[in-house]
Amino acid sequence: MKRNPRIIYTESDKALMWDRWQKGESLQTIAQLFGRNHSSVARILSVSGGIRPPDRSRSQFALTLSEREEISRGVVTGLSVRAIAAKLQRSPSTVSREINRNDGRKRYRANEADQATWDRAHRPKTRKLVQNRKLARIVASKLKHLWSPAQIAGWLKQMYPNDENYQVSHETIYRSLFIQARGALKKELVQHLRRTRVMRRSRHHTQKTDDHGKISNAIPISERPPSAEDRAVPGHWEGDLIFGTNNSQIATLVERQTHYVMMVKVNGKDTETVINALIKHAHKLPDELYKSLTWDRGKEVADHQRFTLATDIKVYFCDPQSPWQRGSNENTNGLLRQYFPKGTDLSVHSQAKLNSVARQLNERPRKTLDFETPAQRFSQCVASTS
Repeated sequence: MKRNPRIIYTESDKALMWDRWQKGESLQTIAQLFGRNHSSVARILSVSGGIRPPDRSRSQFALTLSEREEISRGVVTGLSVRAIAAKLQRSPSTVSREINRNDGRKRYRANEADQATWDRAHRPKTRKLVQNRKLARIVASKLKHLWSPAQIAGWLKQMYPNDENYQVSHETIYRSLFIQARGALKKELVQHLRRTRVMRRSRHHTQKTDDHGKISNAIPISERPPSAEDRAVPGHWEGDLIFGTNNSQIATLVERQTHYVMMVKVNGKDTETVINALIKHAHKLPDELYKSLTWDRGKEVADHQRFTLATDIKVYFCDPQSPWQRGSNENTNGLLRQYFPKGTDLSVHSQAKLNSVARQLNERPRKTLDFETPAQRFSQCVASTS
C-alpha cells in the first residue's frame, strides 16, 4: 500500500489548523487543506486537548539576542564578567549565569544560547487547582454530580464572594481536564462532562444537518411574537426529540425564560404518536405558562395544526439548518446525553425516570439565571398565575 510521505508541519501550518478549529471546522475538513488524513491533524491538536496554547512571548527583562552577541564578543576578547555586565548595564550575576548555562566561556555562542534559553523557558506555571487541593476536591465533587464547569465557577463565586482562593474560572477547569497537570483534576472526570470527547471542540462547531421534510402550513420563526423572542414573559417553549436505538425517542421541552426542562415519553416518532403525547402533556400546564412551541423541521410534528387546534398553542418552525434558533433546547439536549448516552435504548426509561432527570437539571444553578436554578424561576412563575 502506498503511503503519503511524512509531513513536518510548520508553525504557520499549525496556526492555520488552530484558526480553522476555533471557527468550528472538523478535523477532516482541516486535514484536506494539507492533503492528509484527519488523524494527522488530531495529533497536533490533541496535545493540548483541543485548547489553543497561548502565544509565547519573551519577558521584557530577558537578555536579547543583541545583548548575547555582545557577551559573545566580550568572551572572545577576554573581558571579565564585570566588564561585560558594565557595558550592558546588567548585573554581573546575570551575565555569569548566562555564560555558565550555555557551555561556559570556551563554547559560548550567542545564537545557540538564545535558542536554548527560549526552549528552556517553555515551562507551564502551577495551576490553581494544583495549589489548592481543597478547591480541587470541591470541583471534582460537583463534576461527579454532572455540573458543568461554568455552573461550578458561578456557584463558587456565590459561595465564596470574598475569597479568591476558592474561586476559579470555567476555563481553568476545562484546561485542568484536557491539559493534564500532575496533582490537578483526574482525567477520568472528563466522563462527567456533557461531551466526553478527548478534545474540546469550538463553540462554533455543529453537526446539525437538515434531514427534515417539508412541513405543510408551517409558521416560520420570524412570525413568533416579540415577547417570545426576547424572553420577556414566560410560557414560550422550545422542543425536539432525542433518539436512541430500537426506534426509541424522548421529547424534550425547555421554557425560554426560566430554562425549565420537561421530558415526555413517546412510543414512536411518527407524527400521530408524537402529537398525541404533546397534547396530553400540554394539558398539565396552566394556559399562562404555555403560549407557544418552537420546533425544528422534523416530520414528527408534521401534524402541528392538530396540536394547535387541541391546545390553542401555536407551533413555530426554525429555519433549515439553524439549530441556534432553539438554542436553549439544543443546549439541554446536550446535557441530557449525560443521562441518556447515544447508542442506548431510550424506551427502557419510565416517565418517572424522565421526571427525576428533569428535576436534577432544574435544580442545577444556571449562569444565564445569575446562578439561580430553573426550578426557582419556574416556581415563581407558577405562583404568579395562581
